[in-house]
Amino acid sequence: MTAPSNLALSSPERTAYLRAQARLGLDALQKVVVGKDPQVRRALATLLSGGHLLLEDLPGVGKTTLARGLSKLLGGGFQRVQGTNDLLPSDLLGVQLWDSEAKTFRFHPGPVFTNVLLMDELNRIGPKTQSALLEVMVEGQVSLERETHPLPDPFFVVATQNPLDHAGTFPLPESQLDRFACVLHLGYPDREAERLVLTGRAGAKRLDDIEPVLDLTAWRLARADVLAVKLSEAVLDYAARMVARVRDDGGFCSTRAAQHWIALAQAEAWLEGRDFLTPDDLQGCFTDAMAHRGTLDDRRLSRSDRREHLQRVVQEIPVGWKP
Repeated sequence: MTAPSNLALSSPERTAYLRAQARLGLDALQKVVVGKDPQVRRALATLLSGGHLLLEDLPGVGKTTLARGLSKLLGGGFQRVQGTNDLLPSDLLGVQLWDSEAKTFRFHPGPVFTNVLLMDELNRIGPKTQSALLEVMVEGQVSLERETHPLPDPFFVVATQNPLDHAGTFPLPESQLDRFACVLHLGYPDREAERLVLTGRAGAKRLDDIEPVLDLTAWRLARADVLAVKLSEAVLDYAARMVARVRDDGGFCSTRAAQHWIALAQAEAWLEGRDFLTPDDLQGCFTDAMAHRGTLDDRRLSRSDRREHLQRVVQEIPVGWKP
């Protein structure tokens, strides 16, 4: 499919082109991260929704490969930061250095000034440095020495987190977790998928097979199309009742969390070729959008327990209105 002559024009042709290219990118990424098609699709939907992605799992199951593959599709700048307990906020954000010739301080940007930032093993970073990401992930900017420095657009954070019982990890605070639109678990590959990785026919060795499917301007237009997916009053009412149920059960669910959930569902609907949202879209994204947010009772539940609880909420809340 050839690109329309003017992608800036809002038209069905433009939307069809953007969607077709995004699907081509999805197909390419699923040939690299094999055996995990639902997770790869959800990761791309997170990118399209304008949110950030948290990957929680054991080391060595493909989290970094998925993050690098997404950056290849996007085609912009990519930076990887390895989480260590001695990492400083300035190592992420940048520093003001004295320019002796100009007799002034100049800002030297850190690795967050990119399009895709991979924060590998985020929970190995100390709390002070973790907090440096809060403004970055919500506002898309860095405030330093009374100056504000905007980040590139699009800006997408992919963070990986090892299980909390691993040595040298720090639990992420709720304020940090709430910045992520989606949490995914890859798990071990099945036998056939692992064979493809071991023989070099998939996995990190095939990342060079992925090429950008859209330029950065087109990705921004695709994201605008996603957020324009129609949300009816009936669907909005259903979402509100789901959110209320999570809160009534003692779970943390901020307004930001609800926005992330709806935007993720809009991205899934858009990839399906629809310009309207359905309850099915919301139900399909619910656990991935909510499983990492807050406790559901007085004790901290494991992610699997939390997902089971959230799935019961999906089953118990009726789609239709009941007074």
